[in-house]
Amino acid sequence: MDVKKSIENSNTYLMNTYKRFPIVLRKGRGIKVWGADGKEYLDFVGGIAVNALGHCYPKVVIALQKQAQRLIHVSNFYHIEPQIKLGKLLVEHSFADKVFFCNSGAEANEAAIKLARKYAKEHIGPERFEIITTHNSFHGRTLGALSATGQEKFQKGFEPLLPGFKHVPFDDVTALEKAITKKTCAVMLEPVQGEAGVKVPAPDYLKKVREICDAHGILLILDEVQTGIGRTGKLFAYEHFGITPDIMTLAKAMGGGAPIGAMLATEKVSEAFKPADHGTTFGGNPLVCAAALATIETILDDGLILDQCRRMGAYLMDKLNSLKKEFSSIILDVRGMGLLIGMEITRDCAPVVKACMDRGLLINCTAGTVLRFMPPLIVEEDDIDRMTEILQEVFERLS
Repeated sequence: MDVKKSIENSNTYLMNTYKRFPIVLRKGRGIKVWGADGKEYLDFVGGIAVNALGHCYPKVVIALQKQAQRLIHVSNFYHIEPQIKLGKLLVEHSFADKVFFCNSGAEANEAAIKLARKYAKEHIGPERFEIITTHNSFHGRTLGALSATGQEKFQKGFEPLLPGFKHVPFDDVTALEKAITKKTCAVMLEPVQGEAGVKVPAPDYLKKVREICDAHGILLILDEVQTGIGRTGKLFAYEHFGITPDIMTLAKAMGGGAPIGAMLATEKVSEAFKPADHGTTFGGNPLVCAAALATIETILDDGLILDQCRRMGAYLMDKLNSLKKEFSSIILDVRGMGLLIGMEITRDCAPVVKACMDRGLLINCTAGTVLRFMPPLIVEEDDIDRMTEILQEVFERLS
């Protein structure tokens, strides 16, 4: 493949919505990917927390192959066997009683916003429509999800935004409670703010938020698009905090690379949706549900994947903290849960990402100065050791 020509064609024919790196990725296996020029990369981005089982995990590939031979798509006017099985699996392993399937995290959050408003108008009060979210949150790029997002840089140029959202500081229960009015219907949070730089709240934060929501009779929505499906060492991040939400959104890792999202809710809340209140053409189609079934069943199998996530997350954290001691003038903080870890540095991290890529390591920069690590949950010590060596080389050149 002519890599230069491919990049030229990409720039010619694709809209300029991504600042793409000058490589064309063509193949992936496990935690490695290869460019069209044959160069090998260690992938600690994982499709932005999507490839939980690595690239082309055999069980997921086989599930897709078998389902593609059987039935790829039918309308949600009919019952869909893989969708039913997936819904049952999610309900049996979560707080929820009902599931709505869609195609992405943004769509899942749009569904959650609609359900919260519909439920509130029917059960709390007709004037209830406002949702409280937090500064630096990220809930997606569709207009409703963008309005819920607490970052102006994503919203600039798309005003006026959808009314009905208030933003308060993350991990601040006092500010949250003060923001509640007679118009409030729900609070919407990420258990860990990923896009904001992997910000982890105090251990009792979500518990206090749950108590506030109960005291005011409003709903708690957890956006687990990035934290869900094993990323933090448990199937869902809320399990770390000893609470359950009323509504939860999922996507990213759920399909093992196939595009699928979900909005889960309790029976009482879900009953607010009636036929024609919400829908999607492709959501929960047989193909992606088969991939999601294979992915989640693998993660749940004997708990081995979740155990590895916890062990490797601790190992990665130790390695990064060792670098922090060695390069204290560059590295300010290392934080995270499971295999969602951020390293905050004293400068723009884009050159660090580029230098790592040149050495065969893919990592992510978010919030300008935070390196975000989201490797597949199957990552091993040797992979982390190699990643650390490359990062050390790069920091040595910066010192």
